[in-house]
Amino acid sequence: MRTAHFVVPESIDDPARPTGGNVYDRKVIQFLSDSGWHIHEHRISGQWPRPDEAAERVLGGALARIPDQSAVIIDGLFAGTAASVVVRAAARLRLVVLMHLPLGHQPPGHGLAGAHQQERSALTAASATIVTSEWTRRLLLHMYDNLDPRRVHVAAPGVDAAPRVAGTPLGGRLLCVAAVTWHKGLDLLLTALSTLTALSWQCTCAGVLDREPTFAAELQRRAASHGLTDRIIFTGPVVGSDLDRLYASADLLLLPSRGETYGMVLTEALARGVPVVAAAVGGVPDTIGHVRNGHRPGLLIPPNDSTALATAIRRWLEDGSLRAALRHDAALRRSTLPAWSATAHRLAGVIAEVAA
Repeated sequence: MRTAHFVVPESIDDPARPTGGNVYDRKVIQFLSDSGWHIHEHRISGQWPRPDEAAERVLGGALARIPDQSAVIIDGLFAGTAASVVVRAAARLRLVVLMHLPLGHQPPGHGLAGAHQQERSALTAASATIVTSEWTRRLLLHMYDNLDPRRVHVAAPGVDAAPRVAGTPLGGRLLCVAAVTWHKGLDLLLTALSTLTALSWQCTCAGVLDREPTFAAELQRRAASHGLTDRIIFTGPVVGSDLDRLYASADLLLLPSRGETYGMVLTEALARGVPVVAAAVGGVPDTIGHVRNGHRPGLLIPPNDSTALATAIRRWLEDGSLRAALRHDAALRRSTLPAWSATAHRLAGVIAEVAA
């Protein structure tokens, strides 16, 4: 039987801490298990990516208990923050780092001290690295020029099939699925929407509020000062069938992030035929993609630009022909989105190569 070990955050199934990385990890573990792999799952406690000594000991202990030469997939969350532990383990294990978000690429003031050097050490020591987009692969090879390109592989996230959403005639049901953080650009979204109060819309912001609590509280205070508490709804984290219902009732998905390696919420929306407006950062343009007529199933805007975001939303709300065209293109994109089975197959190929 094919065997692999997965080292993942303890929060992988926590509905209060939903992340794209957790969804990815759980999906590929499930698909590999269903296709005959024997998967040993090791959940690591602690406040990652800011671990204390106790959390690092938990990680080190879990890795130490794995037999020599085993194939081990370790979430990249650990590589940029506990490199010394990861490097020691890489000396006797066939270690594959699954990199969802390079921690060494965060802007000044919003990153982790020392993450760049730690990540370089961990990735250099690993047998292979898996990333979620071609953009991220190019970024890592640029950031860490000592990496062997042959050992950096892409396994893009999949998406589950979902019923197509018809949408409302006026298109005013806006949805943003993202943690309420500076990185996700929720402040840009609030600024943009505050200029569109004469139009008919309501925006649901579904995402955790406690990752950057000061930022989230200030955002809610600003929404109240603009009289938008009934129009911008902060729900906190939403998962499972409740999140499905939000997508099913949405007209347009908004993702004004300042950085994304992939942007799984984009394909979640497109799987339902819901168009998107997103900042053209990182892997987002490739994730949105094109359809056979050459069009995009949404609008791309410059990053960090609330005026461009407001303009795009205004165009959507005021132009019925544009809404119809984008909905048509989003419906076409549904059939070309990757499946999770393809993601798991790609991951299995890397594991088998490393194990051999």
